[in-house]
Amino acid sequence: MAEDIEARFRSPEAYELARLALEHLESQRIWPTPVNYELWSYIIAEPNGALARELERLLVAGEPITDVLTERLASTYLPKGRLSEQIRDTGKALSRELASAEQAIRTAQESSENFSSRLEETTRTLEKDPSGAALQDVVADLTDATKQMQLQNASVERALAASTTEVAMLREQLEEIRKEAATDPLTLLANRRAFDEAIERIRAEVSEGGGDFCLALLDIDHFKKFNDTWGHQTGDQVLRYVAGVIRQRVAPPMFAARFGGEEFALILPEESLSETAFLVEQILKDVSVASVRRRSTNDNLGVITLSAGIACYRPGDTVHDLIERADASLYNAKRRGRNRLAVEGDG
Repeated sequence: MAEDIEARFRSPEAYELARLALEHLESQRIWPTPVNYELWSYIIAEPNGALARELERLLVAGEPITDVLTERLASTYLPKGRLSEQIRDTGKALSRELASAEQAIRTAQESSENFSSRLEETTRTLEKDPSGAALQDVVADLTDATKQMQLQNASVERALAASTTEVAMLREQLEEIRKEAATDPLTLLANRRAFDEAIERIRAEVSEGGGDFCLALLDIDHFKKFNDTWGHQTGDQVLRYVAGVIRQRVAPPMFAARFGGEEFALILPEESLSETAFLVEQILKDVSVASVRRRSTNDNLGVITLSAGIACYRPGDTVHDLIERADASLYNAKRRGRNRLAVEGDG
């Protein structure tokens, strides 16, 4: 899908996409910064995509479109596009270091071949003239060749050591880029893109090899009230607080992500419905165990509560099927009064 959008940006309709993006920005009185232009270009190109849906939700909720918000959206929904240049540059540097190591190895091979040739020549010389004078010349020649070989080997060792160190650093850098591309910057949980990839991979594995897994969706109750009453920075504090509780309870192979807005998702491989329900109940209790205070003023924000819904994989399920049932369970928990868990099949 991303490749299709990129192709559209290079097609004759690119000018039309650009015009529409600028029109949307102007109609909503949003300054056309590079980040905003990039976001709205993707929204126009993929109006039913996750980014467009999230922005629509924010607009309906009355969220102001600030630079902080647009940077967060870009980091969450456009990681590959925004990090592609960094990945490309690191990849080029890695290729250069590997080429340098390859050249060092080739040089060592040539040096070894030259040394072998000189040994063969020396052997032929001794066979033709085994006199003391010839032997003295041979020893001098071998001494010189050995010194050259030692110098060359030392140079190769230094080159390989430097390349090995640089390659290790570049690999670490690529790993950091990969993590950044898969992480929601506000909560430090996996982002929606990473969630989509993870649940599709796990569903395919279970579908082919058997087994079970469950999906839990958790939503902060009355979250809009925090934003309206205390402002969006306090809302962000609440999101980070809930995410911190989730990180303490969820460990690999379990998978936790910010699903969107104030909603979180947990993928629990090899966990039964009852085991998943127990874990989610613990998270709900941990979140609501004490009042939270506003960091900037120490005002009491009250108790934070979550509603949650669970669905477990059924043979033949698509990812959409599973999410739909978990979402229906979440809605059931909200309908029944919030601050509770509902599982699929509950009345």
